[in-house]
Amino acid sequence: MITPFSILWLQAGSCGGCTMSALAADDVGLVRALARFGIRLLWHPSLSEETGAEALSILEDAATGRVRVDALCVEGAALTGPNGTGRFQIMSGTGKPVTQWIKAIAAHARHVVAVGSCAAFGGIPAGETNPTDAVALQYGDNSLLGADFRGQAGLPVINVAGCAPHPGWLVESLAELALSDRCALDSLGRPRAFADHLAHHGCGRNEFYEFKASAARPSDRGCLMENLGCKATQAPGDCNIRRWNGHGSCTDGGYACINCTSPGFQDPGAPFTETAKVAGIPVGLPVDMPKAWFIALAALSKSATPKRVRANAHADHVIIPPARLPSKQS
Repeated sequence: MITPFSILWLQAGSCGGCTMSALAADDVGLVRALARFGIRLLWHPSLSEETGAEALSILEDAATGRVRVDALCVEGAALTGPNGTGRFQIMSGTGKPVTQWIKAIAAHARHVVAVGSCAAFGGIPAGETNPTDAVALQYGDNSLLGADFRGQAGLPVINVAGCAPHPGWLVESLAELALSDRCALDSLGRPRAFADHLAHHGCGRNEFYEFKASAARPSDRGCLMENLGCKATQAPGDCNIRRWNGHGSCTDGGYACINCTSPGFQDPGAPFTETAKVAGIPVGLPVDMPKAWFIALAALSKSATPKRVRANAHADHVIIPPARLPSKQS
């Protein structure tokens, strides 16, 4: 008999958005999507029936190693304040900080998965003055588990980053762990299945990007990079390849990509929907693109922009359709 791959899920300093995103997994929801790969939820604070003493019993068994935890999933940043006590967030009914529970269970778990950019990199709770002393599970000098941490299977923390991450990223990462006990990671611990792509790939605005035909307002159909702060050419993620809920993405909806899968996205140094520039040149250029090349390419592209593309870039619907080839006469 095959032992199910068990997940225990904790919510730290979080808005709960990662769970909300995960609930939309595939066409059947999170629990059934995981069950397809022999994965079961040992406990989830929002989805499980066990509460009170029953829930605390599960946590105690996990923290002492009496129950097998294949993957400890942590949603949200670890709130270590005040003064390193972690008492800004106490696990209800236990008197213990959530940070203590994370450390205790992580010590026995085969894998630790950071669900979302708050758990992976600190995210929104760690922004600006960081009043709660929020930290990531493993990223950064002051991480909760430390740079040398490894799960029982030998992997570092697996950072399923995103604010919130695509449900497919989470399900596929857990499925890879369940089926092979491994997960291919990039240099920041993000699963390469999604991190080897850019949000720019497959973007519905790519024709406008190619000609540097830029939107001036969020309702415009043009490229959002030049004026409206879009970082899709720098952001790891296949958001525009697999789409959200089967058919949408941030850029499809007219909102600029904020590179939410990367560390520090919460403190961009400029408004999210404005492009920071120096001498008229965007500060954040596409990855692997030298500045001189970008300037030359942009100038050439703009000079070759078709009238149709230029007109459509500054409208909220197609003004001029693509030219129709004349039909052949028989």
